[in-house]
Amino acid sequence: MRCFFVAGFAATRSLVPGGRGSSEPVSQRKSAPVSERVGRGEPERRGRPLMEHVPAALAGERVDRVVALLADVSRSVAVAVIADGGVRVDGAVATSGKVRLAEGALVEIDGAAIPVDAPPQADAEVGFTVVHEDDDVIVVDKPAGLVVHPGPGRREGTLVNGLLHRYPELARVGDDPARPGIVHRLDAGSSGLLVVARTAAAAASLVGQFSAHTAGRRYDAVVWGVPD
Repeated sequence: MRCFFVAGFAATRSLVPGGRGSSEPVSQRKSAPVSERVGRGEPERRGRPLMEHVPAALAGERVDRVVALLADVSRSVAVAVIADGGVRVDGAVATSGKVRLAEGALVEIDGAAIPVDAPPQADAEVGFTVVHEDDDVIVVDKPAGLVVHPGPGRREGTLVNGLLHRYPELARVGDDPARPGIVHRLDAGSSGLLVVARTAAAAASLVGQFSAHTAGRRYDAVVWGVPD
């Protein structure tokens, strides 16, 4: 399957307010709210206490599952945080991740107990083609088989590692160090165009466009045989 980014990437003014060719003053650029920012596992929350009341949708779920969802970590990491005494339920230290929680229970997670992955490193060996770049964005033709960003089970050899080699300034773009500049992604098995934000303003603008569905993507697929 191949994806084509169809928001007019050749005309940067249509992508990034305040970018080259835009009439919007730089002073009017706005950052997206935290809920719309790039990446998961919001790094600005790590290291700080997390406090949430269990919503009705999670009533009856185990402590370790709720911790994993709230802290945006794997279940195994949640179990380790609980074992280290990093979780309290209604003021008492949680001693087991198997306890099921009632709606309204207050869950407190010690952000300092959540491990933080080392940021991805630049890798000159990662191959990809750049079809467009300017001061605000980079448009990459991602080949099939290339993972976009580091994640569980794949920490190296991703597109992000290759991008950091060519564009080291990307390390400062976005809220998630593991996904610098990444505002959308393609599955590893898909090829196609992927737009990368080169500045914080571009990231905020693009994330907002994807959230509002004003930027589109078109997928082409080759079908072998007759689908059922």
